[in-house]
Amino acid sequence: MAEEQAAGAAQDDQVQQQFTMQRMYTKDISFESPATPDIFRQNWQPSVNVDLNTRSAKADEDGNHEVVLSITVTAKIEDKNAFLVEVQQAGIFFASGIEAEPLKQILATVAPNILFPYAREAIDNIVVKGGFPALMLAPVNFDALYAQAMAQQAAQGGDQPAEGATH
Repeated sequence: MAEEQAAGAAQDDQVQQQFTMQRMYTKDISFESPATPDIFRQNWQPSVNVDLNTRSAKADEDGNHEVVLSITVTAKIEDKNAFLVEVQQAGIFFASGIEAEPLKQILATVAPNILFPYAREAIDNIVVKGGFPALMLAPVNFDALYAQAMAQQAAQGGDQPAEGATH
């Protein structure tokens, strides 16, 4: 009987935790190609830089959060910018029964994993429409990025008391 009650309580805990996508949308798109048409005459072997950023904020008091994945891609040939494209893919995600740190991790990993394929497709479409070869971004491991950010934060937090103790 006690085992059944414990199993029932565990199921209640699982049922109470919810994380769902409510809406997905493009928040901002920007494309610049300042060196055209001259850049098309050059051998196409650009250096490509990809900057990635995520941010989240509480959207309301009902458990909705906005997550914005920003990707900026810059392609250069020598010192000339061939193109610069920025996409901010956003979504509203509902979370219930998930507390502070686990919620922070879900918003920094699961939500961007959902948004990334849409941002990647938008970037590819914009680049092709700009007259350049297709650009398919490699998949991103948001779990690893989150772990790295937490390790950096812990290292910075760990260094501060040690420095204070040596002074």
